[in-house]
Amino acid sequence: MNRYLILLGAFLTIGTTHGQKKQIDSVINAWHQAASEADFDVYFGLMTTDAVFIGTDATENWNLEEFKTYAKPHFDRGRAWSFQPVERHIYLDETARFAWFDELLDTQMKLCRGSGVLREVDGDWKIAHYVLSIAVPNDNVNELINLKKASDSLLLKKLNGE
Repeated sequence: MNRYLILLGAFLTIGTTHGQKKQIDSVINAWHQAASEADFDVYFGLMTTDAVFIGTDATENWNLEEFKTYAKPHFDRGRAWSFQPVERHIYLDETARFAWFDELLDTQMKLCRGSGVLREVDGDWKIAHYVLSIAVPNDNVNELINLKKASDSLLLKKLNGE
């Protein structure tokens, strides 16, 4: 009898996890869709009030209000950005109240990598943290380092208080 209860519990857990992952996938897709349609309210409504967005530039580490200020002119023009997921992996913690993901995206910057954290808020999944990175082939890293060496040196001096 106990064996059957354990099996039933396992199947219910797998079904719940699968359902939550589908919900999370839908939220991330809706978030990207809202950006491509320049729907400011939907886009930012899918984020937590304490969300953080980290962009591709070393200076882009924004809380929600800072990110809204940055993004508003883009959305007001009727076209923000368009990120099409090519691949995505979603993970849930044991409480099923937090999820994290990584995704490969087709963007105007070509391939990018996104990763983030979602938190369940009043029964809805919301994006709490997102990091966007430009995917650089290993064979091109030295070229990229040389390209950004001067600007990185200046920023490092500033960050180190020099």
